Amino acid sequence: MSDCLFCKIIAGEVPSKKLYEDELCYAFYDIDPQAPTHFLVVPKAHIPGPHAVTEENAAAVGHIYAVIAKLAAELGLENGYRVVANDGPDGGQTVGHLHFHVLAGRSLAWPPG
Repeated sequence: MSDCLFCKIIAGEVPSKKLYEDELCYAFYDIDPQAPTHFLVVPKAHIPGPHAVTEENAAAVGHIYAVIAKLAAELGLENGYRVVANDGPDGGQTVGHLHFHVLAGRSLAWPPG
């Protein structure tokens, strides 16, 4: 999508601090971190949000979770981490492209926000 911020980041049109990239996904550090470690993992295919996950694109989501586990191990997040995917305005989604926040490095309260 030409007006999607995350599509522009994936294409290199908007700078990011890249953490990981492969043929299916792109990971980068959040520009407004909410924890000492805070990065995003997004599918390269434009999926508007969790509501748009289907049988046809679900493999990319599974792959993203495997990438999250790999990155968490590489970053030494042995005390744990939280994965968040917001959907829609009431869910706190601010960019209309499926993305997973990974937060770690401090105790994360429950329930959130």
